[in-house]
Amino acid sequence: MKELQNLNLDNYWIPFTPNREFKSDPRLLVASEGMYYETQDGRKVLDAIAGLWCCNAGHCHPKIVKAVQDQVAILDYATAFNMSHPKAFELAEKIADLTPDGLDKIFFGNSGSEAVETALKVALAYHVAKGEGQRTKFIGREKGYHGVNFGGVSVGGITPNRKSFGPLLPGIDHLPHTLNFNEMAFSKGQPTWGLHLADELENILVLQDPSTVAAVIIEPVTGAGGVIVPPVGYLERIKEICTKHNILLIFDEVITGFGRLGDSFAANRFDVTPDIITMAKGLTGAVVPMSAVAFKNEIHDSIMQGPENMIELFHGYTYSGHPVAAAAGLATLEVYEEEGLFQKAKELEPIFEEAIHSLNGEDQVVDIRNIGLMGAVHFRSDPIPATEFASKVFQHCYENDVMVRFSGEFLILSPSLIAEPQHIEIIIEALKKAIRSIA
Repeated sequence: MKELQNLNLDNYWIPFTPNREFKSDPRLLVASEGMYYETQDGRKVLDAIAGLWCCNAGHCHPKIVKAVQDQVAILDYATAFNMSHPKAFELAEKIADLTPDGLDKIFFGNSGSEAVETALKVALAYHVAKGEGQRTKFIGREKGYHGVNFGGVSVGGITPNRKSFGPLLPGIDHLPHTLNFNEMAFSKGQPTWGLHLADELENILVLQDPSTVAAVIIEPVTGAGGVIVPPVGYLERIKEICTKHNILLIFDEVITGFGRLGDSFAANRFDVTPDIITMAKGLTGAVVPMSAVAFKNEIHDSIMQGPENMIELFHGYTYSGHPVAAAAGLATLEVYEEEGLFQKAKELEPIFEEAIHSLNGEDQVVDIRNIGLMGAVHFRSDPIPATEFASKVFQHCYENDVMVRFSGEFLILSPSLIAEPQHIEIIIEALKKAIRSIA
């Protein structure tokens, strides 16, 4: 404790955080295990958000910890260009076993942001290889989050993430989001209203000229933008329109991949196969940073042109397929399989759904949305701004040993796949007490 009391907080610029407020009263985590964090003051705090949608197997799983420890003692790093190591190929094969049929080519990065950049660049390269280099435009969606690099922010649709960074990339358009309180408030799972919003893609293409569009990128379930669940038939219609116009469809599954929806990927849950899937977070359970992109075989094969001794794709990262990250990924996927965590999440979904919707009727709550082990509680801005109310609920929960996430006007819940019904009960009771103490 003495070391923490003397900790210099000045130099670290914390991401996506009000730094001045945080440093006046810091919340520091010093240990973790299973469903719990330990704070600097010795409290056990129930993690209701799986770190940041990512600790799907819980914290410090012994098998994953040992895999990382063993690997770093054997091969700490293998140069990523013109060389590789066995575990990168083993992990790529295991990922391909989980992706939809035909998406078997795996490219590694280090974060969801890098996965999105990779997907966008390869989409462009694919169209060039096919003789359609005029396809340079992308279509994202309002409220979508695709990381923080220039490409991801450009196709993303969260206003605060965009407004300070200039004009961003040209040739970008956005689908409307599908959130409508009047038509779908308190829906459980997929809302039945909103399929027609998919047809807005056709309207955008009339303006943009479909022959100039490279790809559409969307989260199957909008995550950071508020757990916005796709209306029944919506994803199917988006896929149909993209196929009609030879436009690639990218599912950003950085959040929804690896069990968050009770299946390996949202593409499998919804039975809609895109051309590209980005993934990160649950890939290694966040033990070591890593991301990947799964490409339809045709995309990969179209780019494998020219002399065999020449580089086909001028793209990659120093840490692509890092040995320690690959070891963590292999161990994490084995844990998911051995412990049946995807199935466990599926079985916990109705319990989670019933629990989170028990907040319907609490003062200030105007909407609740959920699917899989993802949920959002949305507040109204009367008598105080919803953003302020959400922040106060977050703080009250944290002070009472439960960690939720607040983001604007709503709170997010995304417990680890190892959660038990009693954990869900504790989380919801903490939220009720917090809401009632502030309302």
